[in-house]
Parts: sequence; C-alpha cells; structure tokens
Amino acid sequence: MAVIDLTELPTVLPRNAPVVGLDLGDKTIGVAVSDTTLRIASPMETIRRTKFSVDVERLLELMDSRGAVGVVIGLPVNMDGTEGPRCQSSRAFARNLLRLKDMPVAFWDERMSSMAINRMLIDEADVSRARRAELVDKAAAAWILQGALDRLQNR
Repeated sequence: MAVIDLTELPTVLPRNAPVVGLDLGDKTIGVAVSDTTLRIASPMETIRRTKFSVDVERLLELMDSRGAVGVVIGLPVNMDGTEGPRCQSSRAFARNLLRLKDMPVAFWDERMSSMAINRMLIDEADVSRARRAELVDKAAAAWILQGALDRLQNR
C-alpha cells in the first residue's frame, strides 16, 4: 500500500475496520481512533516521542489493540496553502511507517487543529493549563480524524 487520497480510504479498507488519526508534533504524537463505521473519532493516547522505531512500535500496538488497519495523518499546511518543513516531516514519517507496515495512509489538512482544541478546552471546558497540555495532542488527533471522517461521509 502507499499514501493514498483520503477519498480512496473506504475502498481499500476491510469492512468494519477502524483507522487511527495522528497529530505529529516535535515532542509528541497524538493518537485518535475511529469507530468501525468510520463516523466517529475518539482521542486515544499521546505518545511521547523518543526515536522513530520506539514511537512506531507503540503506535502499531495501539492499532492492533483496536483492530485499526489504516492511518490518517494531519498535514500541517501553512495558512497560505503551501507546504513547509513540517509537512515534509509528516510525509517522511508516512514513508518510514509504510516501510514497516503495509497499510493505507492518507493525509488531512490540519490547519488550526491545535488552536481550535486549545480554544475549546479553555472557553467551553474551562480546563487548566496543565490539564490542557495532557489532552491537546490526542484531542487534536481526534479533531483531525473527525474532519477526515466527515469529509468521507459528505463526498
């Protein structure tokens, strides 16, 4: 398998198989998982980054535990629509992941996801700064995955 267009994702997945969503940061990887109908995303875990092999080992353990067979990675596109070094880093992560496991991988524009999550946690949930730090990465992964799932439902 390779990196595919998001709209192809349902056609290449086994029936009733969830996918994970990733928010790739410099220090953490936020992980979310979909339900088996590809309609609802839920925050799952934040992986503290150490080195690629260790990070991916944990990611694959999480995927196996939920029966997830595909990945949606947030692509940090610049506000003007261009791709910078962070996009290149996300694309490299996908290439390296595909060398270790054959699965469908798609990207979803993640612009403003962390900002939206922080705003929601502050304005709506009144979450403390310390607690936000624990929640923001996996919540951003769920935001990214939910956006991708909504796009799939409305195509």
